[in-house]
Amino acid sequence: MDLQPYVDNVRHELAVAAAAGGPEAEALAERLTAPLDSALRLALLEVLSEAAEHLTQRLAPGSVEVRLRGRDPEFAVTTAPDPEPELPVAPPSDSDDAGGTWRVTLRLPESMRPAVESAARRAGVSVNAWLVRAVSGAFGDAAPTRRPTSHTDKSFSGWVR
Repeated sequence: MDLQPYVDNVRHELAVAAAAGGPEAEALAERLTAPLDSALRLALLEVLSEAAEHLTQRLAPGSVEVRLRGRDPEFAVTTAPDPEPELPVAPPSDSDDAGGTWRVTLRLPESMRPAVESAARRAGVSVNAWLVRAVSGAFGDAAPTRRPTSHTDKSFSGWVR
């Protein structure tokens, strides 16, 4: 994308406005055009970057990036991969010891964090355990059960720092 026509347009508008102020204003406008060129380019790049970020949020898991080639920005669009065919999945067992564990990075929008943490607290489990139950529920298992509670004096629950 060539930014020069936009920069030239602002430069022209500045010259027209300065012409109304007389020769001194025209001379000042002429001296301001060089630093104005780089400031305008930077402002336009910031607008394009913010727009790309906004579009990326709407296109997730796809993305839009602004890349510079010389002095000109380009957009790089990454589309979401085609969904893989669904394979039959065995529902998870209640016991973590039966099949081991699988570590995966899950990226959720920051706006979901308070709700997930609150739901985990209400269920009396860690965020990880709550997420495991939520995924388990997606397989059609019965509603997640609460952690068994003990009514003896020897049982404690909570977090320790």
